[in-house]
Amino acid sequence: MDFAFDARTEELRAKLLAFMDEYVHPAERVADEQRSGLASPWENVPVVEELKAEARRQGLWNLFLPDDEYGAGLTNLQYAPLAEIMGRSPQIAPTVTNCAAPDTGNMEVLTQFGDDAQKKQWLQPLLAGEIRSAFAMTEPDVASSDATNITTHIERDGDEYVITGRKWYISGAMHPDCNIFIVMGKTDPDGADIRRQQSMVLVPRDTPGVTITRAMRVFGYEDHYHGGHAEVVFDHARVPVSNLIGEEGGGFAIAQARLGPGRIHHCMRLIGMAERAIELMCRRAVSRDAFGKALAQQGVVQNWIADARVAVEQLRLLVLKTAWMMDTVGNRGAHTEIQAIKIATPRTVVGILDRAIQLYGAGGVSQDSPLAELYAGARTLMIADGPDEVHQRSLARRELKKYR
Repeated sequence: MDFAFDARTEELRAKLLAFMDEYVHPAERVADEQRSGLASPWENVPVVEELKAEARRQGLWNLFLPDDEYGAGLTNLQYAPLAEIMGRSPQIAPTVTNCAAPDTGNMEVLTQFGDDAQKKQWLQPLLAGEIRSAFAMTEPDVASSDATNITTHIERDGDEYVITGRKWYISGAMHPDCNIFIVMGKTDPDGADIRRQQSMVLVPRDTPGVTITRAMRVFGYEDHYHGGHAEVVFDHARVPVSNLIGEEGGGFAIAQARLGPGRIHHCMRLIGMAERAIELMCRRAVSRDAFGKALAQQGVVQNWIADARVAVEQLRLLVLKTAWMMDTVGNRGAHTEIQAIKIATPRTVVGILDRAIQLYGAGGVSQDSPLAELYAGARTLMIADGPDEVHQRSLARRELKKYR
């Protein structure tokens, strides 16, 4: 097996690493300072907007999208090490390279399932970074780990769809540039096939009947770079029938197609978060003394660092294998591997971050270190895009099926 990256990947890795060192990491504290002076935590931060222009100038833009016509044309295997690098600064790097969720998944949906008019109206400005978007699937009143539970109703009335329902933790919805929602609801709630009851429609934010009722925090954080999370009410909101994505009854399949790449992208970035945690642990360990010797000489600290390195190397290999399989046999063929990384990566990285926080003491839970915010993001991914237990259930069933 050849574990070397190809020439194009190495070239982009070098450019992205230099971009991170020269621009992104120095911008983290600047962005926090600038945000403190804004009226809203979701307003565009000047330094981030500047970095978007620089990233685009350097060709570090839309790297996530494998489609040659719309994106960089990279395979999942080529994108994996780039997403890992971005994961070292997950609050800035994905945003300034136009590789941040939920826009990435929404652009993939429009690329694969949108018609020409939808691509022109919504995909093109998303690719250009001119607007942001949101994906409205999760609901507060049902167990959304089972997507067939959603209750939002999409009823056809002549040449329009009427959308009624309540969604929450809708990523991107708080951003002032969020102009469009992709909404998943039921067009055939009584259909015999529970996976053909759902559809997806495009709902502009300014549609009458669409109300953002409140912002949702994550462990107290606003998650401003992803455009915040919101509770959104759709009260008989009307959109043209032409806003349907794909076909009626195709919503569940579209959601699965969207979530596969999203899951691996999250895992790629999580490895970068773990790498940053290891770096911070090591720097802390060699710079602090306790009980007469450096923390780096304490056996328990050495064990934490060694275990973290072993775990990250294991995760990276599994993620790269998954990326290779998605490229060669498709998302369905890599279903087991996608579930495996979605189970293993967040929980392992949470453990690494937890020990890094422990090593930092009070500093680890403060705003003076990135660790607490990294922890909040990693812990959330044990729930987002399907909780661990759902993936475990599905993976176990597939394994057991071989023996029945």
